[in-house]
Amino acid sequence: MKKIGYILMMSLLTFSVWGQKESDDVRTGNRLYKSSKFTEAEIAYRKGLIKNPKSFEANYNLGNALFRQKKYKEALEQYNNAIVQQPKEKEKIAAAFHNTGNSLLVDKKYEESIKAYEMALKNNPKDNDTRYNLAYAQSLLKKQNQDKKKDKDKDKDKKQDKENKQDQKQPEDQKPKEQPQPQQKQMSKENAQQILDALLQDEKNAQEKAKKQPVRGTKKADKDW
Repeated sequence: MKKIGYILMMSLLTFSVWGQKESDDVRTGNRLYKSSKFTEAEIAYRKGLIKNPKSFEANYNLGNALFRQKKYKEALEQYNNAIVQQPKEKEKIAAAFHNTGNSLLVDKKYEESIKAYEMALKNNPKDNDTRYNLAYAQSLLKKQNQDKKKDKDKDKDKKQDKENKQDQKQPEDQKPKEQPQPQQKQMSKENAQQILDALLQDEKNAQEKAKKQPVRGTKKADKDW
């Protein structure tokens, strides 16, 4: 991240010269910024914007002062305000897009920062610092995507492990116990013969008893004439 800080300082020094045409507030802000008095510089630039809201230098330099205070979202807003002014010098537009990329980069918005750096190079193809930051942002985006893929794979593995554990057999002490089936005793040949003999004897006794009983006629219902 040291490289980003270095690029920011170089950009502001360039606009400090251009800022000489601005109001006293902007020039005061530039002096305070050089002295690392970023809060005081912010106040001075804001005063300059009250007098001239469409000042590219005031918006851009205010963005730098905010960036130094780690107010990255506010800095990004000021860089966008500077770009909207559409200055004639492409070098100014390139610098604004460059620092826009810096603000997005520290906020880990790598895809957006890459687009900003590409716009900066479009307006100033010879800017090696922007080219360096673009390559750096691309490497961070690649690593971020790889990390996301790893996390996704880990979540998938955890889910699969959980499903596998549920499919595994339960411990022995938690299994539902089956009721033992009553075992049928095998009948010996002698027992079978005894039962058969008993049945034959019962049938014989019943026949002899039936012979001794008198024969009864069939009852008929009396007719009612």
